[in-house]
Amino acid sequence: MFRFSSRARLALTVALGVSLASFFSLHGQTSRQRRINATRQARIARTIEQTYTHKWEVAGGGGYLRFRSGEFLQKNNEVTWATSLTRNFTPEWSVVGDVRGAYGNAKIGNNIFNIKNPLITEYTFMAGPQYRFYRKEKTAISAHVLAGAAMGNFDGGSKAIPAYRLGMWDTSTVAAFSVGVNFDYNLYHDLAFRITPTYVGTLFRGAPIDDNTNRLSGSTGSVQNNVGVNVGVVYRWGHQ
Repeated sequence: MFRFSSRARLALTVALGVSLASFFSLHGQTSRQRRINATRQARIARTIEQTYTHKWEVAGGGGYLRFRSGEFLQKNNEVTWATSLTRNFTPEWSVVGDVRGAYGNAKIGNNIFNIKNPLITEYTFMAGPQYRFYRKEKTAISAHVLAGAAMGNFDGGSKAIPAYRLGMWDTSTVAAFSVGVNFDYNLYHDLAFRITPTYVGTLFRGAPIDDNTNRLSGSTGSVQNNVGVNVGVVYRWGHQ
C-alpha cells in the first residue's frame, strides 16, 4: 500500500490551502468588482437623468462668421456673439429661441468714393426645433433648424454713401434660417461647454444702378450661404 511521507502530506496540505485561499480571494474580488461596477453604472445613470431632464437651458458665447456682403464681393470674416433660450420637453426634443449679432468689414475694393472696407453689422432673430440624438454622462450632441429674420446695416460705415453704390446689399430686414450642431462637454449636471458649427442663410438683396440713367434699375440678389462657429457655455435649470 502506497503511503505519503510526512513531507509529501505537508506539501499537499499547503498546496490545497493555497488553492482554496486563491479561490475564495478571487471569488471575493469578483463579487466586490461587480458591486463597484453596479454602483458606478447606477451613479452614471442618475447623472445622465439629472443632466438631461432640466426644463430650461440658456447659452451664450462668441465666434466668427464668413459672410458675403454683396452680390459680387468677396466674403469677409465677422466677429459674432450668440445667445439662446431652450425649452426642453423631453431629454431629446426642445424648442430654441436664438439671437445673434455679427460685425465685420466689407471687402469692397477700390472705388470712386475712396472708402476702404466699411463696417457692416447683421442681427438675426430665429426660433425652431432641436433634437438631442446623443447623450452621455460627459458629452452630448444635438442639432437644430431655425428660421426667422435678419436685420442688416450696410450703410453704417459708408460715410453716408448708399450701400448699393458700393456693391453691398441694401440695409433692410429679410428672412433668415440656420442649421447648427451643438457639441456639449458637461462640466457639471447643470453647466456645459459648447461648440456649435453653424450655417446661416440670409436673403439680402442689392439694387444695381443703371449706367445710362444713374438710377436704381431694380433689385438683385440670392441666398447668402454663410458658415461659422460659436463657442460658449450652457446653463441648465428647472425640471421637466
